[in-house]
Amino acid sequence: MLSGRSDTLTPLEAFGRNPGALLAFLHVPAALPPSAPLVVVLHGCTQTARSYDAGSGWTELADRFGFAVLLPEQQRANNPNLCFNWFVPADTRRGGGEVESIREMIAAATERHELDPARVFVTGLSAGGAMTAAMLASHPELFAGGAIIAGLPYGAASGVPQALERMRGHGHERATLGRQVTDASPHRGPWPAVAIWHGTADPTVDVTNAAMLVEQWRGVHGVGAPDVIDRVDGQVHRAWHDAAGRLVVEEFAIAGLGHGTPIATAGDEACGRPGPHMLEAGISSTYRIAASWGIAPATAPARLRAPAGKQGPAALQSSHAPVRFDPGTTINKALRAAGLMKS
Repeated sequence: MLSGRSDTLTPLEAFGRNPGALLAFLHVPAALPPSAPLVVVLHGCTQTARSYDAGSGWTELADRFGFAVLLPEQQRANNPNLCFNWFVPADTRRGGGEVESIREMIAAATERHELDPARVFVTGLSAGGAMTAAMLASHPELFAGGAIIAGLPYGAASGVPQALERMRGHGHERATLGRQVTDASPHRGPWPAVAIWHGTADPTVDVTNAAMLVEQWRGVHGVGAPDVIDRVDGQVHRAWHDAAGRLVVEEFAIAGLGHGTPIATAGDEACGRPGPHMLEAGISSTYRIAASWGIAPATAPARLRAPAGKQGPAALQSSHAPVRFDPGTTINKALRAAGLMKS
């Protein structure tokens, strides 16, 4: 089915103190066995949990391969542009704000649905990608792995002016990137594996941030040069393994891609649908991320969609014409409206 799975999301109620005042939605496939994995999915600015799920296809994969999906959602009272507040220290510091709300959601979902606490993963786009980095840094003990899409390093910014500067790729303190993570919690390892996905033509979050994320997590894991440099579906892929041979950091550089989540609308790994920030790339980040975590087969065993036709990929592409959308302008307008940025 090509339509999004937003109708399958149910509110997660009474999950804790919720100091970050976030909403939470959960997808639990029918007949999910005990000790199933959990994937936490964080939307980008201007998006909602439902719209990001429809575009990325995470609940499609969950139904097929048997895992639960938790989708936190920002509220306009917290951020007028629906961005997670990755640049506000009170919201990214262990024990408080939005990261604490998300931790509480994870604890509630894991307990209520008998999920496997050793197989919890987190991913997100843009502000959701930066908040993914914040979750991995502030609560590394919770996660087996994470995937940051068009995001920024943890601790890169404190306040709106710095956030805008870092988004442009300027002002990063390279020497302290690793310490930002290791100082964020009492955890001393093992550390979650981290994947970084970024378009090389991103006009909103400069691709420099991908390099800084790689530096940050290489430092945390103590690995040097990549031991794998290859192409996956035509895209440059680099990987770092630790001394035990475990994949700990990997990077996908999507040639010519703008600001958004790379999706594929054709092929065995296709899932999701195109729209603002959800960009056809001929490679499915959703599927590839799930496969790297071991919650989907390394190679898709069968097509995830019905054969092309009225509801096939061709119809999907024709029904979703390219949208002229400037995320940077939208973000700046919202920041001005909130009094956080001068005209």
